[in-house]
Amino acid sequence: MHIKTRIEEFLLSFIKDAFGQNIDPGSILVQKTRKEFKGDFTVVVFPFTKLLRKPPEGIGKLLGEALVEKLEDIESYNVIKGFLNLNLKVDYWLDFFIEHHSDVYFGYSEPKEERPVVVEFSSPNTNKPLHLGHIRNNLLGDSVSRVLGANGHNVKKVNLVNDRGIHICKSMLAWLKWGEGATPGSTSQKGDQLVGEYYVLFEKEYIKQVSRLVETGKSREEAEKEAPLMAEVREMLKKWEEGDSHTVELWKTMNQWVYEGFDVTYDRMGISFDKIYYESDTYLLGKKIVEEGLKKDLFFRKPDGGAWVDLSQEGLDDKLLLRPDGTSVYITQDLGTAELRYKDFNPSEMIYVVGNEQNYHFEVLKKVLAKLGKPYSDAVHHLSYGMVELPEGRMKSREGTVVDADDLIDLMEKTAEKITRELGKTEGMTKEQKQTLYKKMGLAALKYFILKVDPRKNMVFNPNESIDFNGHTAPFILYTYARIHSVLRKAPNDKLLPLKKTIAASQMADKEKELLKLLHDFPVIVNESAEELNPAIIANYAYELAREFNQFYHDHSILNEQDRKVSEFRLRLASFTGIVIRSAMDLLGVDVVERM
Repeated sequence: MHIKTRIEEFLLSFIKDAFGQNIDPGSILVQKTRKEFKGDFTVVVFPFTKLLRKPPEGIGKLLGEALVEKLEDIESYNVIKGFLNLNLKVDYWLDFFIEHHSDVYFGYSEPKEERPVVVEFSSPNTNKPLHLGHIRNNLLGDSVSRVLGANGHNVKKVNLVNDRGIHICKSMLAWLKWGEGATPGSTSQKGDQLVGEYYVLFEKEYIKQVSRLVETGKSREEAEKEAPLMAEVREMLKKWEEGDSHTVELWKTMNQWVYEGFDVTYDRMGISFDKIYYESDTYLLGKKIVEEGLKKDLFFRKPDGGAWVDLSQEGLDDKLLLRPDGTSVYITQDLGTAELRYKDFNPSEMIYVVGNEQNYHFEVLKKVLAKLGKPYSDAVHHLSYGMVELPEGRMKSREGTVVDADDLIDLMEKTAEKITRELGKTEGMTKEQKQTLYKKMGLAALKYFILKVDPRKNMVFNPNESIDFNGHTAPFILYTYARIHSVLRKAPNDKLLPLKKTIAASQMADKEKELLKLLHDFPVIVNESAEELNPAIIANYAYELAREFNQFYHDHSILNEQDRKVSEFRLRLASFTGIVIRSAMDLLGVDVVERM
């Protein structure tokens, strides 16, 4: 059991026995001691003052004495105002090191016997290629899945492809009008990029039509509804839903182009799924669910024929579920998809990784499912994340100002090559080794720079900043990992001494202890990251660990240390640090490198 947990459980028991008080476990705050104070863990005493009717200093002294007496790993304590700082015995850190230093699964939990957790991410539209916004979504969904898995959860990664709807028909109509039979083969383009060009073209021509109608005296709202292109695209969607053979055949062909393009991008990012859902398969089930709700008077129709739900009792307004012409909207297929996932996996939780502009949508989805009496309504969890922009501003798909995911990955590889060459990090490597390094470094920089930011925050992605070998970046962490392996390769091959004989508690230097304390935190970090669905916790921990190792490495020789026992202890400490860095980066989907 982790020492933090032991302290918390002891305090619960002690306060109950000594004062006859049952306190809320959530009121016991045990955290790492801040660096300006002496200690390893700190108990925040203030929450107990009202309950125990004593000043914080007196409570701190009372609890400190009890902890030192009853928990053998605690050596001493000090109280500063309302904070009880606890010092652990050095032997505690050595015992921890002896037990875990070679455990490649350190920080990971055993698989739990439980229903699966379904994580939906990516959710691309088949009218355009994946772009920078999709990259944040994919990296966040993949990392959250890895972190949940590391905590023992049975994770199912799923993707819902938005392969139908009016936005898809826009690309199809534009291709029919102006494509002249173009294909990925005839244009030497990825299919998703080709189709995306026609989506942008549709929007440009549509804007022209709207502007001309506005010039004739119509309001912008009237012009947007009456523009000929919009009427044509609505008619195409209606034909698709009615099963018109020519429309469906074109839809299948263009979607297949896009799927093949997506697969290339997913492979480059290292992204995979356990199951892929398609809106074209789920929207009919969603329509059926809406019809059932209408029959039960849970929903209602307006005079124009549209199906709506009244959520005023739930603190919201009316929500459209089916258009007057019978075509579905986003929430229609989300109702069907949720039902399918429940039948497929019977999940304990369904996590939707979707941008924060859809916060209201998921609030409505949960309430509609609850209104329908679905047993999985409480399982819906929206992992809402902020937008990602470039230094020059926000991207807009309709205007063609998005940054294509493939182009960005190419840019990252080229930037990694340029900076790595300039710093002389590739000496002695073959051409193939160099190319592999550039690809790994570029992708690592991209993933880390995005994942180190709290998902809830908007962010600006700067490619050049992400490659800085001396900054808060993946290259800095990967270089630290490569440095560790350089040391391990140079270590003598003769048999190491038994670990217990390498160093005594009295010999441990402050930097060695600080590094051990940070390694000791890893299981707690992994757990916290899973509970908060926040990979940034792990990303920032990996940077802190790499920085702490470099400070230790700067202050203490490993291979040139004259005392063999100390040298071998430090060698194992370096190896343990490498294990944890690798594990932390793997949870971010980042591959480490052993040579640089």
